[in-house]
Amino acid sequence: MLKFETVNELTLKVTCTGSDVLFTKAGAFIAGESLNGKNYKFEKLLLGPQGNLVQAAIGSLMRRVTKENLPLMKVIMNGDSITYYANQSQHVVVYKLAVGETVSVESENILAFTKDCKYSVRFIGCGVISQKGLATSTLTGTGNNAYVAVLCDGNPIVLSNLQNNHTICVDPDAVICWMGPSGYCDPQIKLDLSWKNLIGQASGESYSFEWNGGQPVSVIIQPAERPSGVAIGID
Repeated sequence: MLKFETVNELTLKVTCTGSDVLFTKAGAFIAGESLNGKNYKFEKLLLGPQGNLVQAAIGSLMRRVTKENLPLMKVIMNGDSITYYANQSQHVVVYKLAVGETVSVESENILAFTKDCKYSVRFIGCGVISQKGLATSTLTGTGNNAYVAVLCDGNPIVLSNLQNNHTICVDPDAVICWMGPSGYCDPQIKLDLSWKNLIGQASGESYSFEWNGGQPVSVIIQPAERPSGVAIGID
């Protein structure tokens, strides 16, 4: 059994009771402690976390084609231990998925997940005008120990309309992940283009991701934006 916690906002602490398996971003391990010697080891995953070789190969090919490929490391734990993981001083957010619940997340923002999470890639059909691509990685809870740890540049902000049915609008370049109680809860993409874009007088906020009040969702964003994929204007 594994338990995820954060330490000083920048580090993931994983407590293992008994024997278990953890999947992390390759090279993310920073420290560990265990009784009577080291009882955990690391293996680089050449294909993916799927148990079936064919499924792992297909998943690996899909991730490479969609540029959602994440170099993964498998941590095999044989006894009680505590291990720590981090990535370039980024903030760490821990989330526990319910069975059947899915989080959609950029592969670059995945730090670690347990074996009770099904890892895959799917097309969302939006985001061509930002660094948020046409595909996204998904992690779906398949058991009672489905932990996910994601990375964020700066302190994360969580927006949710589960209680108030508000419309949520965010910059795609600041999105880390989103999740909802049913389905994938994918956003609509909204464009605000006019003649001003052609003469370089646009506001700089010409596109956004939007979830209406009828789409129950929680969205995690970061106070930093990826470079936009397309610049529209005339010098």
